[in-house]
Amino acid sequence: MEKNSLIRTEAFVNGQWVKAASSKTFEVTNPATGEVLAQVTDMDRADVQQAIDAAHKAWPSYRDTTAKERANLLRKWFNLMLEHKQELAELMTLECGKVLQESLGEVEYGASFIEWFAEEAKRAYGDVIPAYSKDRRLVVIKQSVGVAAAITPWNFPLAMITRKVGPALAAGSTVVVKPPSETPLTALAISYLAQKAGFPPGVYNTITSSNSSEIGKELCENTKVRKLSFTGSTPVGKILMTQSASTLKKLSLELGGNAPFIVFDDADLDAAVKGAILSKFRNNGQTCVCVNRVLVQESVYDAFVEKFTQAVADLKVGNGLQKDVQVGPLINKKGLEKVQQHVQDAVEKGATVTTGGKHLEGLFYQPTVLANASPEMLIAREEVFGPVAPVFKFSTEQEAIEMANDTDYGLASYFYSKDVARCWRVSEALEYGMVGINEGMISTEVAPFGGIKESGFGREGSKYGLDYFMEIKYMCFGGIE
Repeated sequence: MEKNSLIRTEAFVNGQWVKAASSKTFEVTNPATGEVLAQVTDMDRADVQQAIDAAHKAWPSYRDTTAKERANLLRKWFNLMLEHKQELAELMTLECGKVLQESLGEVEYGASFIEWFAEEAKRAYGDVIPAYSKDRRLVVIKQSVGVAAAITPWNFPLAMITRKVGPALAAGSTVVVKPPSETPLTALAISYLAQKAGFPPGVYNTITSSNSSEIGKELCENTKVRKLSFTGSTPVGKILMTQSASTLKKLSLELGGNAPFIVFDDADLDAAVKGAILSKFRNNGQTCVCVNRVLVQESVYDAFVEKFTQAVADLKVGNGLQKDVQVGPLINKKGLEKVQQHVQDAVEKGATVTTGGKHLEGLFYQPTVLANASPEMLIAREEVFGPVAPVFKFSTEQEAIEMANDTDYGLASYFYSKDVARCWRVSEALEYGMVGINEGMISTEVAPFGGIKESGFGREGSKYGLDYFMEIKYMCFGGIE
């Protein structure tokens, strides 16, 4: 911490580093050690109103900059992130616990959205519509939505910000970022780099607070905020949607998941095991696209469970800063208790622990495989958000599809098969916004990220991501002789 040049503990508002009016702070701790890393500014609703006002005041001049000017600012920010890749990754590991190799990957992944939208800023094309009469010309243009608020989660403390503010800034919107109280240091570090990149005062603002509900309510109800993008749980997303109704705010909600991972009898089992490990245990199972249910066809069930169990048993658990560690701690005690509850419930209902199943120390939990899982278990319905993989059995392709779709969620899904026809059939039948076919890692800046059903709406990344921070305006020119 002492050697990290990016450490900032005050909020970033209107180009200045500021304390809360109350001078209150909250602690940020390392989940791997329990060590207090920093005391960070704890803002209240009045503080946030000032940040929104600053963003609102900065918007007219920023939206009038050219796409090329905005692209240049984003490109500078992207370069600065890569220059400080090691410092950002170490900071991320300290406050959220993910292993350093994953943190390094997240810096590159998060920065990729800034690079992508720096380029897309110059491609916010409109249309010329064939006129219905000779004296008229019909034109459609796209304009920035206005002040955009971003409420982000702790599990990807950098990428969940850049995936939202990248398109907002590219479109000409100003932003107010609310990171979680668990991981504000990474958010403040990239705010510092945004300042160095040259974004004008008020264009980029980061507010820190331990009172998420109060701050979220202000961001939803403030009429100067025209757009809200949120990544988090479905229950909280529903609250924010209700609170935004009074202002008819534009929303993007990336919510919870219950991702199935289907292994058919014609799959490459070794490839499937590798994909399941990557997708299930990345960030200790604490991602919204993590595998939550492994569905295996009965003829290969035993063989897969044996291979999968061995691979999971080989995973090394420990402090993410230590060499060769693959699984870090859970984020907090609440997360640990949820994992313990799900494992206990599954065992009581007939599941067999083939590896793991024990609390180690602090916030560490053994990577766990549960064989003989069944639909009545809590883990079949709820997102475990931890290092536990229940393995279910199915007999036919249709049964697998029905089991996979038997959930209120529809974010990510995965399956393994060598049959090309089956790949098309199953991909089209799965009720999810994203499908990985023979692939456990599907996130990329060039493709649309988002879900359906109670996993939310809106898309981030790709050419589609820019549209969610823009308004479409139709202009009719008359009297043209």
